[in-house]
Amino acid sequence: MYSQADLDDAVAAGAISAEAAAALRAHSERQRSSSAVDEEHFRLITGFNDIFVAIAAAILLFAVAWIGQRAGLAIGLAIENDGPSPLAPAAVAAVSWALALFFTARRRMALPSILLLLSFAGGTFLAAAFALVLAIGTAQLDGNAQVGGILAAVSGAIAAGGTWLHWKRFRVPITVAAGAASVAAIAIGLLVAALGGAENTRNIVLGFVLLLGVGTFLFAMWWDGSDRARITRRADVAFWLHLLAAPMIVHPIFTLLGLNDGNATIGEGVIVILLYVAIGVTALAIDRRALLVSALAYVLWALTDLFERFGAVELSVALTALVIGSSLLLLSAFWNQARSAVVRPLPDSVKDRLPIVNRVPIAAAQPAA
Repeated sequence: MYSQADLDDAVAAGAISAEAAAALRAHSERQRSSSAVDEEHFRLITGFNDIFVAIAAAILLFAVAWIGQRAGLAIGLAIENDGPSPLAPAAVAAVSWALALFFTARRRMALPSILLLLSFAGGTFLAAAFALVLAIGTAQLDGNAQVGGILAAVSGAIAAGGTWLHWKRFRVPITVAAGAASVAAIAIGLLVAALGGAENTRNIVLGFVLLLGVGTFLFAMWWDGSDRARITRRADVAFWLHLLAAPMIVHPIFTLLGLNDGNATIGEGVIVILLYVAIGVTALAIDRRALLVSALAYVLWALTDLFERFGAVELSVALTALVIGSSLLLLSAFWNQARSAVVRPLPDSVKDRLPIVNRVPIAAAQPAA
Protein backbone atom coordinates (compact mmCIF):
# COMPACT_ATOMS: atom_id res chain seq x y z
CA MET A 1 0.00 0.00 0.00
CA TYR A 2 1.42 3.36 -1.04
CA SER A 3 0.50 6.59 0.73
CA GLN A 4 0.29 10.11 -0.63
CA ALA A 5 3.54 10.92 1.16
CA ASP A 6 5.23 7.96 -0.56
CA LEU A 7 4.15 9.30 -3.95
CA ASP A 8 5.42 12.76 -3.01
CA ASP A 9 8.79 11.28 -2.05
CA ALA A 10 8.94 9.27 -5.28
CA VAL A 11 8.30 12.42 -7.33
CA ALA A 12 10.92 14.37 -5.35
CA ALA A 13 13.45 11.57 -5.90
CA GLY A 14 12.71 11.46 -9.64
CA ALA A 15 11.46 7.87 -9.53
CA ILE A 16 8.21 8.85 -11.26
CA SER A 17 6.97 12.02 -12.89
CA ALA A 18 4.51 14.40 -11.28
CA GLU A 19 2.03 13.63 -14.07
CA ALA A 20 2.28 9.89 -13.41
CA ALA A 21 1.74 10.42 -9.68
CA ALA A 22 -1.33 12.59 -10.37
CA ALA A 23 -2.72 9.97 -12.76
CA LEU A 24 -2.19 7.23 -10.16
CA ARG A 25 -3.97 9.30 -7.53
CA ALA A 26 -6.91 9.91 -9.85
CA HIS A 27 -7.13 6.22 -10.74
CA SER A 28 -7.00 5.24 -7.08
CA GLU A 29 -9.82 7.65 -6.26
CA ARG A 30 -11.98 6.25 -9.04
CA GLN A 31 -11.36 2.68 -7.85
CA ARG A 32 -12.43 3.40 -4.28
CA SER A 33 -16.15 2.89 -4.34
CA SER A 34 -16.43 4.15 -0.77
CA SER A 35 -14.44 7.32 -1.42
CA ALA A 36 -16.69 10.36 -1.66
CA VAL A 37 -15.93 13.83 -2.88
CA ASP A 38 -14.85 16.37 -0.28
CA GLU A 39 -13.69 13.69 2.15
CA GLU A 40 -11.29 15.18 4.69
CA HIS A 41 -8.47 12.69 4.31
CA PHE A 42 -5.40 12.74 6.49
CA ARG A 43 -2.85 10.04 7.14
CA LEU A 44 -3.14 8.51 10.61
CA ILE A 45 -2.45 4.79 10.26
CA THR A 46 -1.27 2.61 7.39
CA GLY A 47 -1.99 -0.69 9.17
CA PHE A 48 -2.24 -2.31 12.58
CA ASN A 49 1.54 -2.26 12.82
CA ASP A 50 1.24 1.52 13.31
CA ILE A 51 -0.85 0.91 16.42
CA PHE A 52 1.49 -1.83 17.60
CA VAL A 53 4.57 0.36 17.22
CA ALA A 54 2.84 3.37 18.80
CA ILE A 55 1.90 1.34 21.89
CA ALA A 56 5.42 -0.06 22.17
CA ALA A 57 6.93 3.43 21.76
CA ALA A 58 4.61 4.86 24.41
CA ILE A 59 5.63 2.14 26.87
CA LEU A 60 9.32 2.75 26.12
CA LEU A 61 8.99 6.51 26.51
CA PHE A 62 7.18 6.04 29.84
CA ALA A 63 10.03 3.87 31.04
CA VAL A 64 12.62 6.38 29.85
CA ALA A 65 10.81 9.22 31.66
CA TRP A 66 10.63 7.16 34.86
CA ILE A 67 14.32 6.29 34.74
CA GLY A 68 15.24 9.89 33.94
CA GLN A 69 13.22 11.12 36.91
CA ARG A 70 14.82 8.63 39.28
CA ALA A 71 18.27 9.53 37.97
CA GLY A 72 17.56 13.23 38.49
CA LEU A 73 16.46 12.62 42.06
CA ALA A 74 19.53 10.49 42.73
CA ILE A 75 21.98 13.18 41.65
CA GLY A 76 20.00 16.07 43.11
CA LEU A 77 18.96 17.51 39.77
CA ALA A 78 15.29 18.03 40.58
CA ILE A 79 13.10 20.96 41.54
CA GLU A 80 13.02 21.33 45.33
CA ASN A 81 14.99 18.06 45.62
CA ASP A 82 11.92 15.82 45.28
CA GLY A 83 10.06 17.50 42.41
CA PRO A 84 10.23 16.97 38.63
CA SER A 85 13.65 16.66 37.06
CA PRO A 86 14.56 18.08 33.63
CA LEU A 87 16.36 14.81 32.90
CA ALA A 88 13.03 12.98 32.44
CA PRO A 89 11.59 15.11 29.60
CA ALA A 90 15.05 15.59 28.09
CA ALA A 91 15.49 11.80 27.90
CA VAL A 92 12.02 11.47 26.34
CA ALA A 93 12.87 14.07 23.70
CA ALA A 94 16.21 12.41 22.89
CA VAL A 95 14.73 8.92 22.60
CA SER A 96 11.83 10.26 20.52
CA TRP A 97 14.28 11.74 18.02
CA ALA A 98 16.29 8.50 17.92
CA LEU A 99 13.17 6.41 17.29
CA ALA A 100 12.01 8.84 14.59
CA LEU A 101 15.23 8.21 12.68
CA PHE A 102 13.92 4.71 11.96
CA PHE A 103 10.12 4.72 12.23
CA THR A 104 9.63 8.15 10.61
CA ALA A 105 12.59 8.67 8.29
CA ARG A 106 12.88 5.07 7.06
CA ARG A 107 9.58 3.30 7.70
CA ARG A 108 7.30 6.34 7.12
CA MET A 109 4.83 5.13 9.77
CA ALA A 110 2.11 7.70 10.38
CA LEU A 111 0.78 7.15 13.92
CA PRO A 112 4.21 6.48 15.51
CA SER A 113 5.55 9.58 13.74
CA ILE A 114 2.77 11.70 15.27
CA LEU A 115 3.38 10.25 18.72
CA LEU A 116 7.14 10.71 18.49
CA LEU A 117 6.79 14.30 17.32
CA LEU A 118 4.43 15.18 20.17
CA SER A 119 6.67 13.51 22.74
CA PHE A 120 9.72 15.27 21.29
CA ALA A 121 8.08 18.71 21.30
CA GLY A 122 6.53 18.23 24.75
CA GLY A 123 9.75 16.80 26.16
CA THR A 124 11.78 19.70 24.79
CA PHE A 125 9.37 22.27 26.26
CA LEU A 126 9.23 20.62 29.70
CA ALA A 127 12.98 20.01 29.84
CA ALA A 128 13.62 23.68 29.13
CA ALA A 129 10.97 24.82 31.64
CA PHE A 130 12.18 22.53 34.43
CA ALA A 131 15.81 23.46 33.81
CA LEU A 132 15.01 27.18 33.98
CA VAL A 133 13.00 26.77 37.19
CA LEU A 134 15.84 24.74 38.67
CA ALA A 135 18.33 27.44 37.67
CA ILE A 136 16.50 30.44 39.17
CA GLY A 137 14.77 28.70 42.08
CA THR A 138 11.09 28.28 42.82
CA ALA A 139 11.13 31.24 45.22
CA GLN A 140 11.44 33.56 42.23
CA LEU A 141 8.13 32.24 40.85
CA ASP A 142 5.98 32.67 43.95
CA GLY A 143 3.40 35.32 43.08
CA ASN A 144 5.54 36.62 40.22
CA ALA A 145 3.58 36.40 36.98
CA GLN A 146 6.27 38.26 35.06
CA VAL A 147 8.96 35.68 35.77
CA GLY A 148 6.53 32.86 35.02
CA GLY A 149 5.58 34.44 31.70
CA ILE A 150 9.21 34.93 30.72
CA LEU A 151 10.04 31.31 31.58
CA ALA A 152 7.09 30.10 29.50
CA ALA A 153 8.18 32.27 26.57
CA VAL A 154 11.79 31.06 26.70
CA SER A 155 10.67 27.44 27.00
CA GLY A 156 8.32 27.96 24.06
CA ALA A 157 11.16 29.44 22.01
CA ILE A 158 13.37 26.42 22.69
CA ALA A 159 10.51 24.07 21.81
CA ALA A 160 9.84 26.04 18.61
CA GLY A 161 13.50 25.71 17.62
CA GLY A 162 13.36 21.98 18.30
CA THR A 163 10.21 21.49 16.23
CA TRP A 164 11.78 23.47 13.38
CA LEU A 165 14.77 21.12 13.39
CA HIS A 166 12.36 18.17 13.51
CA TRP A 167 10.48 19.54 10.49
CA LYS A 168 13.68 20.04 8.51
CA ARG A 169 14.71 16.45 9.22
CA PHE A 170 11.47 14.44 9.14
CA ARG A 171 8.72 16.56 7.53
CA VAL A 172 5.90 15.14 9.66
CA PRO A 173 2.77 17.23 8.87
CA ILE A 174 1.78 17.75 12.51
CA THR A 175 5.17 19.36 13.19
CA VAL A 176 4.03 22.71 11.77
CA ALA A 177 1.09 22.77 14.20
CA ALA A 178 3.41 21.89 17.08
CA GLY A 179 5.68 24.75 16.06
CA ALA A 180 2.70 27.10 15.86
CA ALA A 181 1.66 26.04 19.37
CA SER A 182 5.19 26.78 20.59
CA VAL A 183 5.09 30.24 19.01
CA ALA A 184 1.70 30.83 20.66
CA ALA A 185 3.23 29.82 24.01
CA ILE A 186 5.99 32.38 23.46
CA ALA A 187 3.49 35.16 22.70
CA ILE A 188 1.21 34.29 25.64
CA GLY A 189 4.16 34.07 28.00
CA LEU A 190 5.43 37.49 26.95
CA LEU A 191 1.93 38.97 27.32
CA VAL A 192 1.55 37.55 30.84
CA ALA A 193 4.98 38.93 31.71
CA ALA A 194 4.03 42.35 30.33
CA LEU A 195 0.72 42.45 32.22
CA GLY A 196 2.39 41.47 35.49
CA GLY A 197 -0.80 40.49 37.30
CA ALA A 198 -2.84 43.50 36.20
CA GLU A 199 -6.60 43.59 36.61
CA ASN A 200 -8.70 41.78 34.01
CA THR A 201 -5.64 39.74 32.99
CA ARG A 202 -7.79 36.68 32.29
CA ASN A 203 -9.98 38.41 29.72
CA ILE A 204 -7.00 40.08 28.08
CA VAL A 205 -5.22 36.74 27.72
CA LEU A 206 -8.38 35.11 26.37
CA GLY A 207 -8.75 37.88 23.79
CA PHE A 208 -5.11 37.45 22.82
CA VAL A 209 -5.55 33.68 22.47
CA LEU A 210 -8.51 34.40 20.17
CA LEU A 211 -6.28 36.60 18.00
CA LEU A 212 -3.63 33.89 17.93
CA GLY A 213 -6.30 31.37 16.97
CA VAL A 214 -7.43 33.55 14.08
CA GLY A 215 -3.81 33.91 12.98
CA THR A 216 -3.34 30.13 13.14
CA PHE A 217 -6.56 29.70 11.17
CA LEU A 218 -5.33 32.06 8.44
CA PHE A 219 -2.00 30.23 8.39
CA ALA A 220 -3.91 26.97 7.94
CA MET A 221 -5.91 28.51 5.11
CA TRP A 222 -2.63 29.49 3.43
CA TRP A 223 -1.55 25.86 3.46
CA ASP A 224 -4.99 24.80 2.25
CA GLY A 225 -4.84 27.37 -0.54
CA SER A 226 -1.54 25.94 -1.76
CA ASP A 227 -3.21 22.55 -2.34
CA ARG A 228 -6.86 23.20 -3.13
CA ALA A 229 -7.31 19.66 -4.49
CA ARG A 230 -5.86 18.17 -1.26
CA ILE A 231 -3.64 15.58 -2.86
CA THR A 232 -0.29 16.31 -1.16
CA ARG A 233 0.99 16.43 2.41
CA ARG A 234 0.34 20.19 2.52
CA ALA A 235 -3.32 19.35 3.11
CA ASP A 236 -2.27 17.24 6.11
CA VAL A 237 -0.29 20.20 7.48
CA ALA A 238 -3.40 22.37 7.12
CA PHE A 239 -5.55 19.75 8.87
CA TRP A 240 -3.41 19.81 12.02
CA LEU A 241 -3.26 23.60 11.99
CA HIS A 242 -7.05 23.79 11.80
CA LEU A 243 -7.24 21.30 14.67
CA LEU A 244 -5.01 23.63 16.72
CA ALA A 245 -6.79 26.83 15.68
CA ALA A 246 -10.32 25.60 16.38
CA PRO A 247 -10.17 25.46 20.22
CA MET A 248 -8.09 28.67 20.30
CA ILE A 249 -10.98 30.42 18.54
CA VAL A 250 -13.99 28.67 20.01
CA HIS A 251 -13.08 28.60 23.72
CA PRO A 252 -12.24 32.32 24.10
CA ILE A 253 -15.40 33.35 22.22
CA PHE A 254 -17.73 31.31 24.41
CA THR A 255 -15.85 32.22 27.60
CA LEU A 256 -15.70 35.96 26.93
CA LEU A 257 -19.43 35.97 26.15
CA GLY A 258 -20.05 34.25 29.48
CA LEU A 259 -21.71 31.27 27.84
CA ASN A 260 -19.97 28.55 29.87
CA ASP A 261 -20.27 29.84 33.44
CA GLY A 262 -22.90 27.27 34.40
CA ASN A 263 -25.69 29.86 34.83
CA ALA A 264 -26.91 30.26 31.28
CA THR A 265 -30.30 31.69 30.44
CA ILE A 266 -32.50 30.54 27.59
CA GLY A 267 -31.28 33.50 25.55
CA GLU A 268 -27.64 32.53 26.10
CA GLY A 269 -28.42 28.95 25.11
CA VAL A 270 -29.96 30.20 21.88
CA ILE A 271 -26.85 32.32 21.26
CA VAL A 272 -24.67 29.21 21.66
CA ILE A 273 -26.76 27.36 19.07
CA LEU A 274 -26.67 30.30 16.63
CA LEU A 275 -22.90 30.57 17.04
CA TYR A 276 -22.61 26.85 16.34
CA VAL A 277 -24.65 27.29 13.16
CA ALA A 278 -22.29 30.09 12.08
CA ILE A 279 -19.30 27.87 12.88
CA GLY A 280 -20.91 25.07 10.86
CA VAL A 281 -21.30 27.33 7.82
CA THR A 282 -17.63 28.32 8.11
CA ALA A 283 -16.62 24.66 8.43
CA LEU A 284 -18.59 23.85 5.28
CA ALA A 285 -16.99 26.70 3.34
CA ILE A 286 -13.43 25.68 4.21
CA ASP A 287 -14.28 21.94 4.18
CA ARG A 288 -12.83 21.34 7.64
CA ARG A 289 -14.81 19.55 10.36
CA ALA A 290 -12.44 20.47 13.20
CA LEU A 291 -14.39 23.65 14.00
CA LEU A 292 -17.58 21.65 14.48
CA VAL A 293 -15.88 19.17 16.81
CA SER A 294 -14.21 21.89 18.91
CA ALA A 295 -17.49 23.70 19.60
CA LEU A 296 -19.46 20.51 20.16
CA ALA A 297 -19.12 20.50 23.95
CA TYR A 298 -20.63 23.99 24.19
CA VAL A 299 -23.67 23.25 22.06
CA LEU A 300 -24.25 19.94 23.91
CA TRP A 301 -24.29 21.84 27.19
CA ALA A 302 -26.57 24.56 25.77
CA LEU A 303 -29.14 22.14 24.40
CA THR A 304 -29.15 20.07 27.60
CA ASP A 305 -29.79 23.22 29.61
CA LEU A 306 -32.58 24.32 27.28
CA PHE A 307 -34.34 20.95 27.48
CA GLU A 308 -34.11 21.05 31.28
CA ARG A 309 -35.60 24.54 31.41
CA PHE A 310 -38.52 23.40 29.26
CA GLY A 311 -39.23 20.57 31.72
CA ALA A 312 -37.53 17.56 30.08
CA VAL A 313 -35.14 17.04 33.00
CA GLU A 314 -34.89 13.27 32.89
CA LEU A 315 -34.56 13.11 29.10
CA SER A 316 -32.44 16.23 28.60
CA VAL A 317 -29.19 14.36 27.93
CA ALA A 318 -30.87 11.79 25.70
CA LEU A 319 -32.76 14.44 23.70
CA THR A 320 -29.59 16.48 23.29
CA ALA A 321 -27.66 13.46 22.04
CA LEU A 322 -30.51 12.59 19.69
CA VAL A 323 -30.71 16.07 18.17
CA ILE A 324 -26.95 16.64 17.83
CA GLY A 325 -26.09 13.10 16.75
CA SER A 326 -28.78 12.96 14.07
CA SER A 327 -27.94 16.48 12.85
CA LEU A 328 -24.23 15.72 12.48
CA LEU A 329 -24.92 12.40 10.76
CA LEU A 330 -27.32 14.11 8.36
CA LEU A 331 -24.76 16.81 7.66
CA SER A 332 -22.09 14.17 7.05
CA ALA A 333 -24.33 12.30 4.63
CA PHE A 334 -25.05 15.43 2.61
CA TRP A 335 -21.81 17.29 3.26
CA ASN A 336 -20.97 17.86 -0.41
CA GLN A 337 -24.43 19.16 -1.27
CA ALA A 338 -24.46 21.46 1.75
CA ARG A 339 -20.97 22.71 0.97
CA SER A 340 -21.92 23.42 -2.63
CA ALA A 341 -24.87 25.48 -1.43
CA VAL A 342 -22.61 27.49 0.89
CA VAL A 343 -19.75 28.03 -1.57
CA ARG A 344 -21.80 28.70 -4.72
CA PRO A 345 -22.97 32.27 -3.82
CA LEU A 346 -19.52 33.39 -2.64
CA PRO A 347 -17.48 35.81 -4.79
CA ASP A 348 -14.98 34.25 -7.18
CA SER A 349 -12.10 35.88 -5.29
CA VAL A 350 -13.12 33.92 -2.20
CA LYS A 351 -13.87 30.69 -4.07
CA ASP A 352 -10.39 30.72 -5.57
CA ARG A 353 -8.91 30.47 -2.08
CA LEU A 354 -11.15 27.65 -0.85
CA PRO A 355 -10.72 23.90 -1.42
CA ILE A 356 -12.21 22.78 -4.71
CA VAL A 357 -15.76 21.46 -4.61
CA ASN A 358 -16.09 17.99 -6.19
CA ARG A 359 -12.34 17.52 -6.13
CA VAL A 360 -12.11 13.92 -7.42
CA PRO A 361 -12.64 14.68 -11.13
CA ILE A 362 -10.01 17.42 -10.97
CA ALA A 363 -7.36 15.44 -9.09
CA ALA A 364 -5.76 14.12 -12.25
CA ALA A 365 -4.85 17.61 -13.33
CA GLN A 366 -3.07 18.48 -10.09
CA PRO A 367 0.72 17.95 -9.96
CA ALA A 368 2.31 16.43 -6.89
CA ALA A 369 4.46 18.54 -4.62
